[in-house]
Amino acid sequence: MRVWVDISNSPQVAFFRPLLALLRERGHTVDVSTREYAQTLELLRLHGIEHEAVGPPHAGAGRLGKARALTGRLRALRAYARPRRFDLALSHASHELPLVARSLGIPSAYAFDYEFATAQHGLGCRAATRVVVPDAIPRDRLERLGARAAKVRTYPGFEEEYYLHGFEPDATVLDALGLDRERVLVVVRTPPEVSLYHRHGSPLFADVLERLGTDAGVYAVVLPRTAEQRATIQARDLPSLVVPEHAVDAQSLVALADLVVSAGGTMNREAVALGVPVYTTFAGRLGAVDEGLIRDGRLRILRAVDELEVRERRASTAETTRDPAQLLDVLLAALDA
Repeated sequence: MRVWVDISNSPQVAFFRPLLALLRERGHTVDVSTREYAQTLELLRLHGIEHEAVGPPHAGAGRLGKARALTGRLRALRAYARPRRFDLALSHASHELPLVARSLGIPSAYAFDYEFATAQHGLGCRAATRVVVPDAIPRDRLERLGARAAKVRTYPGFEEEYYLHGFEPDATVLDALGLDRERVLVVVRTPPEVSLYHRHGSPLFADVLERLGTDAGVYAVVLPRTAEQRATIQARDLPSLVVPEHAVDAQSLVALADLVVSAGGTMNREAVALGVPVYTTFAGRLGAVDEGLIRDGRLRILRAVDELEVRERRASTAETTRDPAQLLDVLLAALDA
């Protein structure tokens, strides 16, 4: 079977990395398309994933720019996919793939875990053969996106538990950044400022940078999403901030950290899966997965910078036990339609 995977954003690299290996172990041929956005290309190269950039890069935050880029990418993806005669198409929040797959008669599975990115999911859910989501997302929220009950397939827990199954961190990531363990290590993820669903900004985030960046007992590794974010943070010239120039092994960095503070969602849940204390500063509407983690006390909302508890953590006892093969089998349900 020939499988097409489209990876259009940085977090999707981690999601698909074990699934690509499993598909190939099962004897399938896999082609990966991508686009220039954030650190997606760097991460694909870092993890040795063969790929082809197809269509225009991400167009920024504006609706008009996004619409133009969507049109151009749909055209390019169609030209990419047509001669390859794929048997199945898989994506995570890359709504262009199911749109193109449907036009070419290719069964597709469209996965996501945050239900309030309504513009993209409304397109992806309606076009996909199967919609694959965590079972925490209520049915009525999915129906508003056009995901009818008949096409939805769910899995227990959250996706980070699957792709971090059996994960062993690589401590050389600390050496590459010039860090030692004499200070408290905090990993900070910037807000998704170019996302349509993140319209409220994150004013608290600037306070977090100031608090951590002026603490002589801390190394705060800030992982920006874009070159513009990196330049803005570096311009603050705060002595305890470390801003990598290139993509790094973020999962290892999180696993080795004492604390994570993230304005996005993926890194929050990676920290939860790895047993690392974590605060969210996300300023948009929380999705069902994060709501559940907050209720369970596994994820904390940071409302003011003076609530931030910065200290060395105890050894983690967390184990990520969910088998990624089970998640892959849910995605492959698109073949049963």
